[in-house]
Formats: sequence, C-alpha cells, structure tokens
Amino acid sequence: MTVSGMRPAVVALWAAALAFLPSAAWAQSSGDKPAPQAQGGQQGEAPRNGPSQRRLDEIAEVAKTLTGPAANPECVWLGRRVVGLLWRDDLDTAFRHLDLYDRFGCPGGHIQATFRCVVRQGDIDPKAPDTLNTRVQACWINPATQPAPPPPAAAAAPATPPGTTNR
Repeated sequence: MTVSGMRPAVVALWAAALAFLPSAAWAQSSGDKPAPQAQGGQQGEAPRNGPSQRRLDEIAEVAKTLTGPAANPECVWLGRRVVGLLWRDDLDTAFRHLDLYDRFGCPGGHIQATFRCVVRQGDIDPKAPDTLNTRVQACWINPATQPAPPPPAAAAAPATPPGTTNR
C-alpha cells in the first residue's frame, strides 16, 4: 500500500480515536459523590496503617530514646538507609545518601557506630528482608547492642565419631 493509499486509513483511525475520547472521559467522571472518609475519621487525614505509619512509629521510638541530631527524623531516615545500603554493598548510592546526611547536619559518627553494630551481629538471612531493617533500627537506637549468642541446640548437637554410622 502506498503512502497516499494509507492516508484515508490513518484519518479514519484518528477520527475514531477522537470520537471515543470524550465518551470515555464522561464515563469516568465521578459525579456528585462525596469522597470516602479515611479510617482516621476526618476528611484529609491519612489512614493509620501501612508502611508509612510504621516508619513514623519507628522514628518516634528513636526520638524517645535518643537525643541530639541523631534523633532528628531526617537523620534517622537517611542514616538507616545509608547503613542498609552499605550492608548490601551499594556504595555509590550509600555515599550519595551520606552526602545528604551530612548536609542536614547529622552526626557521621552515628553512622559508623550503627554500621559496626550491624556487622558485629553477623550474617542476615537473605530470605527475610525485614531482618536487616529490624537490625538497623535496633542498632540505630543503641549502637552498643551486643550480638545475640548462638542457639544452644547447634552447640549441643552430638558429634558422631568418624568411621561410624547411625544405623
């Protein structure tokens, strides 16, 4: 088909698209229905559940425990992200976040102490992603947190002598 032969088909396609658009926009209008109310009760108030509320609760927990700039919400948020990125070996992104952390006047020594605490705790199960966040939160609040002792079941397992079987 030549270009001049395709021109009527293109025009017909555009005409159909333009004819359909106003009816689709009209069909999606909400009319005069009132907006549904949030769980909080008042209009405009955000619901009180979900990840954002959990983050706010964690930041409030830090503010109750720590004093100084390390307890500021922006320092908590950026600092925890930096420590998590350092753990995952995403150094480029961690350093960009660290620049922002410094720009807000947050204490760089707290990042160092928190990362040291996270590393001393040992490996993290990669199948449980929230474990890292929980550990970083605990270490942010108290960088002197000691590693948990190994479970006693692993240490108390009887060893079989070499050359014998369990039959």
